[in-house]
Amino acid sequence: MVAAAGDERVEILDSQDQVIEIVSRSEMRARRLRHRAVFVMVLDDADRVLIHRRSLDKDLWPGWWDVAVGGVMGVGESWIEGAQRELAEEIGLCVETGELIELGGGSYTDDDVDLLARCFRVSSTGPFVFADGEVIDAMFVDGTELARRRHRDRFLPDSLALLEPWLPLSSR
Repeated sequence: MVAAAGDERVEILDSQDQVIEIVSRSEMRARRLRHRAVFVMVLDDADRVLIHRRSLDKDLWPGWWDVAVGGVMGVGESWIEGAQRELAEEIGLCVETGELIELGGGSYTDDDVDLLARCFRVSSTGPFVFADGEVIDAMFVDGTELARRRHRDRFLPDSLALLEPWLPLSSR
């Protein structure tokens, strides 16, 4: 499934966040076009956050760790639909709309990506299944462990920046 990701269609946004074009994901990445993305922080009963390591086949930041399940929104997809799809695809977690707690939104831009995001939180202890090949490892960590790992491992900068206010306190 990861290999076919470059063929996915993506809505490209103007400065007013209106859809102006639909292109392939590979073109969006190559031209660093503004698009929508969703981020879902998964917490267990002890408020530990699920972190996961991305596949080495990912088109951006392969092998890096992430504090959120998520990704590029599909054409015509609502924020909730995108969050539900990403949870199901990446960790095999099916959730009802009411289980997703919206945290807020924002934009993120760096040398690699330009996106408009919506962030959510969901509570679950799993089990998790990594059937689509996008995730190769995952674990729950508390704030202290997350802080230690952030200094040691490479984490996705967009999800860290967007979810920073909601991460466990000692990880900031």
